[in-house]
Amino acid sequence: MHGLPSRRRALGALCALSLVGMGPVLRAQAAGLGRITVAVGARSAQPLRQLPLSVAEQLDFFRLEGLEVTTLDYASDMLALQALKQGVADVAAVGFEHALPTAAVPQGLRSLVLQTRVPQMALAVSSKAAPTHRSVADLRHARVGIADFGSLGHAMAVLALNQAGVEGTEVAFVAVGEGERAQEALRTGQVQALCHSDAVLALLEHQGEVRIVADARGLLGSQAVFGGTLPGTCLLAPAGFVQGRGAQAQALVHGLVHALKWLQTAEPADVVKHVPTSGLLAERSLFLAALARARDAMSPDGLMPEDAPRTALRALSVLNPAMAVRQSDLARSYTQEFARKAKQKYSA
Repeated sequence: MHGLPSRRRALGALCALSLVGMGPVLRAQAAGLGRITVAVGARSAQPLRQLPLSVAEQLDFFRLEGLEVTTLDYASDMLALQALKQGVADVAAVGFEHALPTAAVPQGLRSLVLQTRVPQMALAVSSKAAPTHRSVADLRHARVGIADFGSLGHAMAVLALNQAGVEGTEVAFVAVGEGERAQEALRTGQVQALCHSDAVLALLEHQGEVRIVADARGLLGSQAVFGGTLPGTCLLAPAGFVQGRGAQAQALVHGLVHALKWLQTAEPADVVKHVPTSGLLAERSLFLAALARARDAMSPDGLMPEDAPRTALRALSVLNPAMAVRQSDLARSYTQEFARKAKQKYSA
């Protein structure tokens, strides 16, 4: 999230230590497991999808587990994954769908823990395009904005169109990027509709500039669009990290699940206090409204729902019908080992 330190700083850590009231214990533990680096995708443009990670940082839940975590913010998931591939980072905080292309590779990427259990996206039609475009079915021959080609937002738009009897080839998809660039594309009429993250759509919806016609920001809406539970963001790591640095992986997941548990009962004012509003959600009322929707999107325990990987594969297959991952390989795209232990530690 824009405004959060992209690197851990001593003053921020001391502030969080005083908050949890365990300074001496944390300082003793922090020397134990060393340091890891997490590449974070699109946090400034889509802060709510990385909210658990941001909370864990701000409240020093990783340090509580004896782990020093440095985060590096990137403008997109693809750039964060590139940093992971190049060895700049040990772990990436990105959408789960990025694990699927490597599922069949023994040393591919594995999801360690789930942050969100829905993609937190919606398909919206520009108010300026009315009355010609009122519903998904009306988007035939329209220009539809997406973050990028091949993205999950691209897949969601195609699925929503198909459900309304419109083929993906009957609309013109336009890559509009992230953040304010995406908003500007809709406002200037470059596109008549936009399938994007809640953060991008929040202000447009608040000001009456769009009408939501397909909503995957909550659990039920996401299941209706995708036909099952579709995982959102997670922490992805190479299989080598999972196998060779298990203690660090476990500490990382402990900290993230601790944040998920904290978010279940935290008052909105407390969330705002520890994760300041900024960027697209700089207006407090917008942040609080988006946060209320995001409650349902957060994973309750970091565990991967049983049907979620298959749902994600099915969604991406609408863009690439040749994409095939065997069930046995699909199971290697994630591990439940660390989240199960964290759930047991932080259950009630």
